[in-house]
Amino acid sequence: MQSEKSREEEEVHRFQFLIHSLPRVSAPLLLAITISAFDNLTIPNNQVFLCYSHFSSHSQSRLLSGISLYLNCGNMANLALTGILEKMTGKDKDYRYMATSDLLNELSKATFKADADLEVKLTNIIIQQLDDAAGDVSGLAVKCLAPLVRKVSEVRVVEMTSKLCDKLLNGKDQHRDIASIALKTVVAEVSTQSLAQSILQTLTPQLIKGITGPGMGSEIKCESLDILCDVLHKFGNLMAADHELLLSSLLSQLSSNQASVRKKTVACIASLSSSLSDDLLAKATVEVVSNLKNKVTKSEMIRTNIQMIGALSRAVGYRFGPHLGDTVPVLINYCTNASENDEELREYSLQALESFLLRCPRDISVYCDEILHLTLEYLSYDPNFTDNMEEDTDDEGLEEEEDDESANEYTDDEDVSWKVRRAAAKCLAALIVSRPEILSKLYDEACPKLIDRFKEREENVKMDVFNTFIELLRQTGNVTKGQIDANEMRQGANPFPSKLFYDSPRWLLKQEVSKIVKSINRQLREKSIKTKVGAFSVLKELVVVLPNCLADHIGSLIPGIEKALNDKSSTSNLKIEALTFTRLVLSSHSPDVFHPYIKALSAPVLSAVGERYYKVTAEALRVCGELVRVVRPNIEGSGFDFRPYVQPIYNGIMSRLINQDQDQEVKECAISCMGLIVSTFGDHLNAELPACLPVLVDRMGNEITRLTAVKAFAVIAASPLRVDLSCVLEHVVAELTAFLRKANRALRQATLGTLNSLIVAYGDKIVLSAYEVIIVELSGLISDSDLHMTALALELCCTLMGDKRSNQSIGLAVRNKVLPQALTLIKSSLLQGQALLALQNFFAALVYSANTSFDSLLESLLACAKPSPQSGGIAKQALHSIAQCVAVLCLAAGDQKCSSTVKMLTDILKDDSSSNSAKQHLALLCLGEIGRRKDLSTHDHIENIVIESFQSPFEEIKSAASYALGNIAVGNLPKYLPFILDQIDNQQKKQYLLLHSLKEVIVRQSVDKAEFQESSVEKILNLLFNHCESEEEGVRNVVAECLGKIALIEPVKLVPALKVRTTSPAAFTRATVVIAVKYSIVERPEKIDEIIYPEISSFLMLIKDNDRHVRRAAVLALSTFAHNKPNLIKGLLPDLLPLLYDQTIVKQELIRTVDLGPFKHIVDDGLELRKAAFECVDTLLDSCLDQVNPSSFIVPYLKSGLDDHYDVKMPCHLILSKLADKCPSAVLAVLDSLVDPLQKTINFKPKQDAVKQEVDRNEDMIRSALRAIASLNRISGGDCSVKFKNLMNEISKSQTLWDKYYSIRNE
Repeated sequence: MQSEKSREEEEVHRFQFLIHSLPRVSAPLLLAITISAFDNLTIPNNQVFLCYSHFSSHSQSRLLSGISLYLNCGNMANLALTGILEKMTGKDKDYRYMATSDLLNELSKATFKADADLEVKLTNIIIQQLDDAAGDVSGLAVKCLAPLVRKVSEVRVVEMTSKLCDKLLNGKDQHRDIASIALKTVVAEVSTQSLAQSILQTLTPQLIKGITGPGMGSEIKCESLDILCDVLHKFGNLMAADHELLLSSLLSQLSSNQASVRKKTVACIASLSSSLSDDLLAKATVEVVSNLKNKVTKSEMIRTNIQMIGALSRAVGYRFGPHLGDTVPVLINYCTNASENDEELREYSLQALESFLLRCPRDISVYCDEILHLTLEYLSYDPNFTDNMEEDTDDEGLEEEEDDESANEYTDDEDVSWKVRRAAAKCLAALIVSRPEILSKLYDEACPKLIDRFKEREENVKMDVFNTFIELLRQTGNVTKGQIDANEMRQGANPFPSKLFYDSPRWLLKQEVSKIVKSINRQLREKSIKTKVGAFSVLKELVVVLPNCLADHIGSLIPGIEKALNDKSSTSNLKIEALTFTRLVLSSHSPDVFHPYIKALSAPVLSAVGERYYKVTAEALRVCGELVRVVRPNIEGSGFDFRPYVQPIYNGIMSRLINQDQDQEVKECAISCMGLIVSTFGDHLNAELPACLPVLVDRMGNEITRLTAVKAFAVIAASPLRVDLSCVLEHVVAELTAFLRKANRALRQATLGTLNSLIVAYGDKIVLSAYEVIIVELSGLISDSDLHMTALALELCCTLMGDKRSNQSIGLAVRNKVLPQALTLIKSSLLQGQALLALQNFFAALVYSANTSFDSLLESLLACAKPSPQSGGIAKQALHSIAQCVAVLCLAAGDQKCSSTVKMLTDILKDDSSSNSAKQHLALLCLGEIGRRKDLSTHDHIENIVIESFQSPFEEIKSAASYALGNIAVGNLPKYLPFILDQIDNQQKKQYLLLHSLKEVIVRQSVDKAEFQESSVEKILNLLFNHCESEEEGVRNVVAECLGKIALIEPVKLVPALKVRTTSPAAFTRATVVIAVKYSIVERPEKIDEIIYPEISSFLMLIKDNDRHVRRAAVLALSTFAHNKPNLIKGLLPDLLPLLYDQTIVKQELIRTVDLGPFKHIVDDGLELRKAAFECVDTLLDSCLDQVNPSSFIVPYLKSGLDDHYDVKMPCHLILSKLADKCPSAVLAVLDSLVDPLQKTINFKPKQDAVKQEVDRNEDMIRSALRAIASLNRISGGDCSVKFKNLMNEISKSQTLWDKYYSIRNE
């Protein structure tokens, strides 16, 4: 009471203060203040008028004016609504309809606000209107409910809900439907938790009464179940107190005699189950399973309970896993023992098993074999039909006969066995998608059966069989993506063990190709369009997964393609599928395979070019492009006479090219195709070129088609035919030059490439003045902000300078415009790759063109290395770039200039003043780059001059000297390699630097495929093996890299030597030899692959070594194998993976505490090993997905990593994102357990005194976790996890987290 009184007094004071300000405000503001006062103040009226009596007369009159305005406004709104409400109760149906429509408009206004009395009137009259005899009026009244629920108080909404429930349960039959729709509308519009809870108190008992109450008809039950399903789906979590009552009420309805009630009950329990506790879910499952086990249960009840099982698993996902032990055997038993006529029972059982496979992949594993055999048995289940046809044949002469047979096939409208076959096909597809690890087994057992079932007589089932087979092909593509079968490549020379080879899914698929083609050809002769589309879809996927697999079968496929394109009954969809397959097969097979069939293939394709539907035309034009390449694969001649096809192809494409009134996709395809035609057949189209080329130039002037036209001219310019472009060349060059100024990056890139090709091919026909204009435009494109564009621009510049006709004016233009940009670019720390190579070529071209003096260029380059006062020092990468350009410049200038430059550089090294360190650093790098390219042995004692720099106090100079010595040795191995080896033996203090020099020599030799002398190899190996046990990790790493690179050159000698040392008692030696193997495994095929294959386990099994350094070395080596040569290790993975997973666990014995006096520091020696192990798993997911069992890895290993150190969490987030994309069902199975560590990560706050580095690192960690969460959110079925839904709600409520999540989601 005391608090209420004090609040009242405070309100009075506020009101007094408000009114005292009235004399000073304008009329509009007066109205606003008064409205605010009366709407928001809760003080009694007597207090207001008590305040009023104390005001001056002027203030009193102002207040009365405000009150008058306020009341008038309210009256005006109320008057309008009163008129509407009166009309709504009128006798005229049209008046009622218009009035209800007006009310809907008023309610939909954002400014609408009703007082308590008006709310009562509105709710009563809208509820009354629901019973209106006119259906359109009651329909509008239902629409009024949606905005009304949002605008009126909670009490009114609850009141409306109660009245609607009464109408539903006790009202007239004709009003029940509209009451049901109205209740669903109210439920859909409830947006606040408090309102939801208020409504549920009224609604839940009434709905339970409607479902279980005595005397309730099936219609009332169905409507109540429908509404309850919506309520549970939206507010199931808020109804926890009623869950048990609801579950009991609903389970009782599963035995209802009405099929419609049972069906809706199944949906309702499924909606409820997603928010049930594990105990109640178990109760529901136990009751349903006990009903199934009860032998006296009626067959229709059994079907309902089986549907219930399937619906439960779809709703709760992985939470159903613990109950599979009870349910799966029962379902399999029913499926196999059901009576012959009970197809629905089998169908529902297979559907439930399909759901288990997708939702509970880990728990279903033990039943996969049984399910596979079951699906294969019922895939051909057709008790009413016996296929007595003789062995099928591909003889086209039987085409008509087969058509007649298919037309007279057995049909029976009462036969529903097709539902069982369809369910079996979908269940098998679920097995294929969720179990990549049993792919080889599926090829042995399921693939032949699927191919055989292509003959399925029911079209819808046939489509599902096709889709299941496509899933098998896609899964094969997924698990072998990016892999070139190294075993297949080497079959002749040194084949890998047969088990590895013959178990490969790709090899197993190859063995089935002829059967697939034979069966598909039969389908292509069917009359059904849908069947043919499905058949082409299978062929498309086959060619994508296994390119070049149809070389022996092209002839048999051509009739099917012809028929699909020529048949008048063919739809656009069929033609597109047939053309797409034709394009894929043309592009993935050798041209000579098609030469016997060009005549048969070209006519229907060219006919399709003239189709009216643009998608067919566009695809036909793409096929024509491939056809052109096939018809004339090389200009020299292939023994095939292509000439008869030149004119028909040209005429067909030209008719499309000149047509302006067509879709953009068709225009672009016609331009690209014409470019290919001119470049391939140009020597046979001399008469047509003057008509064709101007059209292509015209398309360059159109903003929509210009990019495609530019690319077409690039193709023409690159043609070895040197097509005559004289009629358009000048115009094309001018247009292209102008494009260099455009903002469109793709257009500028294409333009640079096209100009380069044109100048190489037609430079002698282009006026020199055009070169100068191009050079001016090029200067603006050279920048480190776009290195790809820079490389293209510099390459074009080199081409221009390389033209024999280039004169001094062009050289001057390059020096004035391009050279300053190049000298700026060379200072960039970002410069690398193609751009750096292009820059080197640019400087060489400047010297070769004799337009720029070598000395001035060298001086400019060396000047770039001088640190400027504004920008500070030069980046290390920039110094390397300058050194490489200096080396290229020297070689281009000739021996004399090169020698004088080397002398100048050695003189800089002899000057040992400390102020000269920057110059010495650059001089050493330059000497190394020059020495690598040219023998410097003519310069006496250069090696001693360089090695003197090892004494420098500056680390960067010592490192540069090591680099220089190694590269100088590359230029003359016989002289300098013995020197380096001798120094390593005699100079203990300089060993680390000298080993780096040796590494430069060895790495360069391995790249250049050069070989050492026998004596040198022996000496190098002895030296390296002696340093394997070095205490310094840096020395061991250099030794390992040297050994690995020598192994590439001398694998026969090195592999046994490395293997022997895997059993060395010294841990550092064992670690070093494993790292050496890691360096020897590169992406390209090498001699070492065949030699090391039998010995891999000797190295990788060191993953279980006692020493952590050795274990980490083995993990790193495994990661390299997985990335570069996955086929070499696939056979070992079953043994290696458990050992690898064990390395991801935190081991307490590797955690130690270091006493630092004032405080103690915890050191985790196993951190680097765990990080390496998770990164290795990440790599394996890309290359060996079929070998990794995600379900056994996610829990406990990945779950543990998500809650580990920062360095471990980052790769774990990447793994989780990858698994969510590739194995969503495995992630869904344990989603709840992954939420807590992710939630902990995104909510972590650094300490108040945390340094900026820690804060930034935490931000990176949060973004990484959110990226993983975004991947999880994309999984279909993720909403089964209540924990994950709560996490997403938490993110959406935090503005900071939501902004980060939103930006990541849109990346």
